[in-house]
Parts: sequence; structure tokens; C-alpha cells
Amino acid sequence: MPANNEIGAKIRSLRELRQVSVEELSERCHLPAQQISKIEAGEIAASLTPLLQIARGLGVRLGTFLDDSECSGPVLVRGNELGKTVRFAGSGDVRGLAFHPLAANKSDRNMEPFIIDVYRPASNQFEVSSHEGEEFIYVLSGTIEVVHGKERYLLQAGDSIYYDSIVPHHVHATGDTDAKILAVVYAPH
Repeated sequence: MPANNEIGAKIRSLRELRQVSVEELSERCHLPAQQISKIEAGEIAASLTPLLQIARGLGVRLGTFLDDSECSGPVLVRGNELGKTVRFAGSGDVRGLAFHPLAANKSDRNMEPFIIDVYRPASNQFEVSSHEGEEFIYVLSGTIEVVHGKERYLLQAGDSIYYDSIVPHHVHATGDTDAKILAVVYAPH
């Protein structure tokens, strides 16, 4: 979980740089102060939705938590050099999702592209989440189910879906194997 510790440290650093208390950030992003403290300490791995809320509360892009150094030109990522994996918690699933950022050092970007390992949930119980923005998903391998509002969509390799992420949603693998997707997330900040 080292990448999650790095994310927590970056959140704490940005919060302190902006002279924002945990309680003030809690009010800004509508998350419990205790949850923010645990994320900063690396005690828990946050899911994507709380991280987006924290990013918005701090006035930064989600990618700010993933960046090592910023580059104003193109960012090239070779297929065999995906870089560090960032694991986000999943609701109802201990394994969560494994994100492989594809533009971690691109400054001033408006989209967050990822290759994501999507695991089968431990149970049929999961919680939907929502955040401002849009998501595009292209299935590279396996089969996923996207719950979007009251609808359920089954996607196989080669299928894609584009949706407003303000609508409560959840993505998980289904069938006998885990899945891999290309996801592009746009979240205004």
C-alpha cells in the first residue's frame, strides 16, 4: 500500500500548504474528519469518490495526488512501463480497484486516463457512488457490469460506455475472471 501512503501524504501536504484544518476540509468536501485523517495517515485506502471530493475541497485536480513531477509537454507511457499502481478501496470488496495512471505527470490536464484492474466483488452487495464529471470506459479483457442509476449494463472486451458520473454508479467484474479496462475520468475542479 505504499502508493496510498504517498497519496495521503500529498493530501496532508496540500492541506497544510493551504492552511486548511482537517475540520475545515471535512466541511468543504462533506466527509468525516476522521476519514480524512485516516486517509492522510495511510491507514485506509480511499475509494475514488472521496478522493475526488477531497481534491475539489482543496481546489486541485485528482491527478495532483498521483503526480510525481509535472511535465508541460506530452507524456509518453510505454505498455511495459505502466509505472506505480495505485489501489483504491472498493465498496464491499477488500481488493478494490488497481489503477495504473497513464498521464500522472501531465500538468494542466482535464482528463485522468487509467488502465484499471477490476476485480470481482467478494459479495453481491456493493455501494454506488457519485461525483461531478464524466467517465468513459473501454473493456480490454473480461466482463464488467456497470450499475448506473437504476440501469445495469454488461460489457465485454471491445465494448465501451460513456456516462455522467454525478449519477450514482458502480463498476465491477462479473463472471469467472477479473477484468481490465481503459478508463478516462473527467472531474471539474
